[in-house]
Order: sequence, then C-alpha cells, then structure tokens
Amino acid sequence: MDYQILRNIVDEELQRFKNISEEEWSDKISPEKWSKKEILGHLCDSALSNIRRFVITQYKENENIVYDQNFWVKAQNYQNIQTSDIINLWKYLNLQIANTVENIPDEDLQKTCDMTKMETKIFTLEYVINDYIDHLQHHLKAI
Repeated sequence: MDYQILRNIVDEELQRFKNISEEEWSDKISPEKWSKKEILGHLCDSALSNIRRFVITQYKENENIVYDQNFWVKAQNYQNIQTSDIINLWKYLNLQIANTVENIPDEDLQKTCDMTKMETKIFTLEYVINDYIDHLQHHLKAI
C-alpha cells in the first residue's frame, strides 16, 4: 500500500506550524480544553500507541492495545514543554510510522487487533492504519 500521504501530511503541517506563534500554541480557551501544544502532544501519544499496534499485530493478533488520552496528555505535561520539541517528536514519530506501514507485507494488513477499552472489538491492521491517518487529520484541523 502507498502511505505517502502520511509523509505529505508531515511536510505540509511542518510548513503550516511555522506560522503559529508560541502564544497561539500555548493558549487554552478553558482549563479543561487542550491547547494546540496539547493537541499535538495527544497526536504524539496516538503515534506511540499506534506504532505498537502496527508492529505487534503483525506477529500477535488480537492484542488489546489501548490508552487513556487525557491521562497521557496530563502525565506528559505537554503544556509546559517547548513547542519545538513537541513538533520534532510529532514529526519523527510520524515519519517512523510511515516507514513502518510502508514495510508491512500486504498479507499482514488483514491481521487483526483490539483497540477498545471495554468490550472486545476487532479491527484489521489496514483499518487501524487508515483510522490513524483520519484521526491525525481530524486533530490537525483543530490546530
């Protein structure tokens, strides 16, 4: 499969990020809402969780890999990290994901994993990869 789209997203967003001021990155419209920095941090957490899914599912099907997004964002303290560090982390995690998914044999794309918190729900690796890209694009629109 051609996942060049992920590399293109990274390139385009890195250019766009240059036009966002530090103040805009850090601004929170309310204490319970994420800042742009925290949204990007969430995308780093998502990348970390999903790269595990993309690798593990190839050799161990139906593994349950979930994470608590609000806890992760708070625990990683993205609001108080230098924005350039979060941008670099996001960039390199996504370039590694692109490398990983481009290297998955086509026959492994139908292997399955469980990424649900409560009741088991099985997804193909191909679905999870496409869902990751959709999720990424959804949150990037909020930045």
